[in-house]
Amino acid sequence: MRKGIVWSMAIAGTMIFASCGGNEEVKEETPLEICFYAYDSTSTVFAWTAYKTNAKAPVAGTFNEIIITGETSSDNPVAMIESMKFSMKTASVETQNPERNGKIASLFFGTINTPSIDGRVKKLKDNGKAIIEVSMNGMKADVEGDYTFVDGKFTFDTTVDVSIWNAMLGIQALNTACKELHTGDDGVSKLWSEVTLSFSTQFISDCN
Repeated sequence: MRKGIVWSMAIAGTMIFASCGGNEEVKEETPLEICFYAYDSTSTVFAWTAYKTNAKAPVAGTFNEIIITGETSSDNPVAMIESMKFSMKTASVETQNPERNGKIASLFFGTINTPSIDGRVKKLKDNGKAIIEVSMNGMKADVEGDYTFVDGKFTFDTTVDVSIWNAMLGIQALNTACKELHTGDDGVSKLWSEVTLSFSTQFISDCN
């Protein structure tokens, strides 16, 4: 018991000495850094990859006309990203092949009456998943994918099946017109309904 009392008195004395000492060092608090983020439209890159033949030969492309809207500046990058909306004009589809561009625009998007693909970022989850709502063929569907936000750069990657927008008539029309080009070594002509998507954009940060 006596040992416990001695320790208690020692601790109490130390606290009193520390609180009354004339040489106590006063630490200055470091100001909290606040960063504002601004969207850089010139940095936006959207890419898609479709697949043909049973061997899934890739066909890569993008759209030349992409319009992004939303908050232009914010100190909350998550809220800023979740405010983003996009519209891609399907007539501007680009695959580095003018003839193929025209067929995709008229036979696929034309068949499903989709002059533009529109969407918005609905939610960034804590587990690295993002939900993006995409409108096509008069229908809206939620698409989930993986996202990152590192050093102000936002990236989103996913794989979608266009059948969720009832777009199989467009797939069939394009595959019929390009039957030979979509035929593999096994003699089977096929255009897959799965498409991989990749989106990235850079936010300019100003911290003070």
